[in-house]
Amino acid sequence: MQLQVAMDVLTTEAALELAGKVAPHVEILELGTPLVKSEGLAAITAVKRAHPDKIVLADLKTMDAGELEADIAFTAGAGLVTVLGVAGDSTISGAVAAAKKHGKGVVVDLIGVADKARRAKEAVALGADFVEVHAGLDEQAEEGFSFQTLLDAGREAGVPFSIAGGVRLDTIGQVQDAGARVAVVGGAIYGAEDPTQAAADLRAAIDAKTPTGVR
Repeated sequence: MQLQVAMDVLTTEAALELAGKVAPHVEILELGTPLVKSEGLAAITAVKRAHPDKIVLADLKTMDAGELEADIAFTAGAGLVTVLGVAGDSTISGAVAAAKKHGKGVVVDLIGVADKARRAKEAVALGADFVEVHAGLDEQAEEGFSFQTLLDAGREAGVPFSIAGGVRLDTIGQVQDAGARVAVVGGAIYGAEDPTQAAADLRAAIDAKTPTGVR
């Protein structure tokens, strides 16, 4: 299982500082939506130049103009972009077309999707590399929210998926047991007193459950 850090910071400088601290322990560096909106494509380029061996994910949360938005992000250095699952099929297909042109990938974010398992199957059939079973900060704060619903949706979908929203050291084992391809960690890393140690602890927990020679 890969580890992805969601860098929900607002400046390129802060993103580069955080990436420098955690890069040895993660495979995917995610530029959060607030960062992309605040700093634009230049942030993608800066992070990729600083860490050419890492996958840079631009969390665009595209809702329209899928091919255009994906194309400009890939050109800037992104290896993965996100498209919203609530977007139309043509938007997802457009982003996939851009990904094929660049040799990159598309992740369909299921935030706000009621039937996540059904839409996950549809998204992968349209060409998405995997889906992100995601509960946003607002949803996590709602009364009655359960992390278990994300795990259940991932299992039910039967397609490659990541989990985002409430992934921490005490839940990372559940994410791995659910069969996730990627664990997306935000606040548990960037909000930690020592982000380097937090990322290292998460990586150690993943590796402890991973068969020798598999990562």
